[in-house]
Amino acid sequence: MQTEEPALTRLRVVRWMQLLTPLMLAWFVWAAATAEPRFGLTGTRLIVVLATVVFVAGVFGRNATAEVPIRPAHAVFVGAMLVGSVTLVAVQPSGPGSVAVLVAVLCAATALMPVRVAVPALIVAFVVLEMLASITGQDFGFLAVLAGFAVLFGALYLAFRLAESQRETKRLLAELEAGQAALAEAAGLAERQRLAREMHDVLAHSLSGLLLHLEGARMLITEDPTDPRLPVAVDRAHHLARSGLEEARRAIGMLRDDDLPGPDRLAALAEQFSQDQSVPCDFAVSGEPRSLRPEARLALYRVAQEALTNVRRHASPTRVSLRLAYESTGTRLTVEDFADRGLVIPAETGGYGLTGMRERAELLGGTLSAGTTDHGFRVDLVVPT
Repeated sequence: MQTEEPALTRLRVVRWMQLLTPLMLAWFVWAAATAEPRFGLTGTRLIVVLATVVFVAGVFGRNATAEVPIRPAHAVFVGAMLVGSVTLVAVQPSGPGSVAVLVAVLCAATALMPVRVAVPALIVAFVVLEMLASITGQDFGFLAVLAGFAVLFGALYLAFRLAESQRETKRLLAELEAGQAALAEAAGLAERQRLAREMHDVLAHSLSGLLLHLEGARMLITEDPTDPRLPVAVDRAHHLARSGLEEARRAIGMLRDDDLPGPDRLAALAEQFSQDQSVPCDFAVSGEPRSLRPEARLALYRVAQEALTNVRRHASPTRVSLRLAYESTGTRLTVEDFADRGLVIPAETGGYGLTGMRERAELLGGTLSAGTTDHGFRVDLVVPT
């Protein structure tokens, strides 16, 4: 609470200065126009100069946390204008010094309010000046000269601010372009990583099965070329090669959303594994099925595919369980094997097996755990709803 009070006080001061700026402009103009043309800083002229210094110092001395930041170039410009105006007022009382005072105040006012507000405030100041001049009987000729000089200095200042704004705009555009280039590069890297995961999952699944069946066919040919299991092994290898090629083509073709495999293909995946390995692979679904994002659907399928590939390569299971559960907080996929010899995953050296599965889970804000159990190995994936 104590830290908020100074900030509120500063904000109130700035608000009051914004409200009083048009009136102060009018008073500065009137006082400068009606001051007696004496040499030096005396009388009304001294009051005008002192008030100007106090006002400008108050504007640029306010805390940097104010709602309208003041640029160094702005402060230098106004400071130079103020010093020059004080000198002109002291040396040449009837010259443009009074106008310079007015312009210095106007420049300072733009630090408190937008130019579109400060300029109309100057116009209001001239209107008030004319009203006061008509009441007091002041000479309108000097007013015209004063107004002309003020408009000239105001135009120069606005040109200065416009050039500064253009430079700032160019700088921001350059930063924006650099940021967009960095984002595009990051997106390209992320896409290449995604494609690498896709290709690994597709090829690891199809090629490992293909290698297994071809190895079995080679052994059958060596032992008994007439064995009836030989054509079956060759047919299965042919099927795996064809399906793997089709999936690889889809992955390279960027995989349109409507072609992405998902939970609806898990039953077929379990059945295919059971046929290829001659090992029971149970598939069960629990909970109320829900619509999932395309990337979540793909992650569930690819993790199941990779987990079954690891079972095929590293274990001798007697049974495999594939379970999909729609829970209140997310969708859970569990792949578990039951084997006499537990599944042992060798240390990965830059591969995309368990690492790729974890990356998929993290990209979706989910979790993946994998480890041995009393009867085998379990992979558990949870993707948020």
